Amino acid sequence: MPLIIDSHVHVFARDARFPFAPGAHPPAADAPPEMLLGLMRSNRVARTVIIQVIHYKWDNSYLLNVLKRYPGTFQGVCRVNPEDPGAADELNRLTEEGFRGVRLSPAADASGDWIRGPLMRPLWQRCSELKVPMTILAPVTRLPDLVPLIEANPELTVVIDHMADCPLNRPDLLKLLLDLARYPRVFVKISHMWSLSKQPYPYPDAQDQVKRVLASFGAPRLMWATDWPISLAQLPYAKIVELYRDRMNFFTTEERQEILSKTVQRVWPFGL
Repeated sequence: MPLIIDSHVHVFARDARFPFAPGAHPPAADAPPEMLLGLMRSNRVARTVIIQVIHYKWDNSYLLNVLKRYPGTFQGVCRVNPEDPGAADELNRLTEEGFRGVRLSPAADASGDWIRGPLMRPLWQRCSELKVPMTILAPVTRLPDLVPLIEANPELTVVIDHMADCPLNRPDLLKLLLDLARYPRVFVKISHMWSLSKQPYPYPDAQDQVKRVLASFGAPRLMWATDWPISLAQLPYAKIVELYRDRMNFFTTEERQEILSKTVQRVWPFGL
């Protein structure tokens, strides 16, 4: 079996020590790390990157507790408030505590225009200085806003989540993602095939989009992900592992191993 490392999941649980943010609407079912570990064991997933979930907003305490309880099994990506002038210093603190990277989520509408604002340059620069990845969850129409920040920080590793959720019938928008391939430190998660596709599993139309992303970026800059438990609404964890491990037959053996583990190891080293 190939080595498998999941590049993107979330964990959360109702715990009085770690309350959800005011106004949060988490699902009725918790997604604790113990449940995740069971799924990993049964599907031979060796390690996992956990992304701070929105239910806690800017409070990363729950995920930090998980990282401390399971050292070496998980890497953690935190969230900071992008409209807070102290965000860069907060990233410093969180990195010292054990987080390996930060995630920003600019919306498509005016509420996400902070990605163009004056607070971004110091935050991205700090991320580059700390040598931790910048992970971006954004609609594909936001990707041009990243270009000045990427060009100002050529040594910074930038990871685009879920192929920027580019609709499969919009090659003009996909070009905005493919254009980022000219920056050698930009990586892409080829996840969310199940939500983009209009066809049944194993999603041949979404596989065609992955082929185009692969042709532009190359396998050493692509990584798979389950997005558990968000993905459970459409597909079980085991079927997602199967999709990338067994059902995308256009990958060569070498490309599949890059996508299943080697790329993740470059971005979030586990020491395996």
